Amino acid sequence: MPQWLCNQLMRAFQNKNRRQIRLLNDSWFFYRTRRSQEEWPDTQSTDGPGKRKY
Repeated sequence: MPQWLCNQLMRAFQNKNRRQIRLLNDSWFFYRTRRSQEEWPDTQSTDGPGKRKY
């Protein structure tokens, strides 16, 4: 996780800003999911990384 995102999450938790926590959390999972799909373009979502469909 990038340091800037960690800082923003910590600030959101300290301020008890639920809206920003949800936004940052959703953004992180979207980014992570998108990036894993780019690294493994020929995998199925149920197989997990590294398993190829034949």
